[in-house]
Amino acid sequence: MLKVLKGILIVLVLLIVIAAAVIYSINAKNIGEDKLARSTAFNGEKFVNIDENKKAAGDIWKIISAYRGLDTTDHEPTVTIPVQKVTRAQLDALPDNKTHIIKLGHSSLLIKGAGKYWLVDPVFSERASPFSFLGPKRFHEAPISMDELPEIEGIIISHNHYDHLDKGAIQTLKAKTNRYFVPLGISGDLVSWGVDENRIEELVWWESIEHAGLKLTSVPAQHFSGRGVGDSNITLWTAWVLDFGGDKIFYSGDGGYAKEFARIGEKLGPFDITFMEVGAYNELWPDIHMTPEQAVQAHVDLNGRFMVPVHNGTFNLAMHTWYEPFDRVLVEADQKDIELITPRFGHVITLDYLGSYSQDRWWQKLK
Repeated sequence: MLKVLKGILIVLVLLIVIAAAVIYSINAKNIGEDKLARSTAFNGEKFVNIDENKKAAGDIWKIISAYRGLDTTDHEPTVTIPVQKVTRAQLDALPDNKTHIIKLGHSSLLIKGAGKYWLVDPVFSERASPFSFLGPKRFHEAPISMDELPEIEGIIISHNHYDHLDKGAIQTLKAKTNRYFVPLGISGDLVSWGVDENRIEELVWWESIEHAGLKLTSVPAQHFSGRGVGDSNITLWTAWVLDFGGDKIFYSGDGGYAKEFARIGEKLGPFDITFMEVGAYNELWPDIHMTPEQAVQAHVDLNGRFMVPVHNGTFNLAMHTWYEPFDRVLVEADQKDIELITPRFGHVITLDYLGSYSQDRWWQKLK
């Protein structure tokens, strides 16, 4: 009985968050026809995937039923997740002529590239939710506080879901952020949060922009967007290719497995390192989140060298245990002879030294 009640509570919380999010959702500003004309993903009413048959979610009643009977053992860690603290002094000491990447949690990355600092999908809030008291709560603190972060040359956003676009982080960091690079339509939310629209660059798939030593390219992802009821797919979503003078990084954002990975690899690869989404998957929503096995195949399609799993280990967003994505991606990477790096949150990855990192399987000690 207790397990059933807990499952029902989980479903109710999810429904409340989804329904109430409309209160906080700011529709994207009216996007000019000239901008929409640039996007092949706009069908005249909303943005769509290349394969328009791919669904944003599965049958809601099947999902509710699955949650009702769910065994939630180990869906959240009962032990402390190890976090390697990062200080401003440590960041400043990193050589400006190399590219350094730090996993901050979930899909958030801090990059020092071309001597500048960049944030990718920075989420610092306690919950991936429109509320401070309800919704998925983070398992661990960030390796560095927003106050201690240095001046940020650019914030890069993949899409507007709460676990990737954090209103609190945007508002707190806007005083120390120079530019914002986002998919088409997201500027509406940023401007409503106090960001100067002249600092925002909106891109559509296959568009590139160069800024402060970074060449940034928006590439297709198979996903969806929305922060509340009634705003589904009115803004674009994307994956990103980051090129710091030949140091090439692929960041998947969120998305299901698709043939576009091979095309991206052919056109823009090979990649020194890929950051691939491996969490929040389920057979009930197969089109919008990759399984760990699919993420490894996508890495192969991209012609990536080293792979780092992201989108797991920070929030409980699906029906699997918190450590299952790590276990499954490790098995698949070993079978396909993929060089997998699984850093602790806060660990510095320097691209010039990718082959020298020890294989730290830290989560295995916590199960």
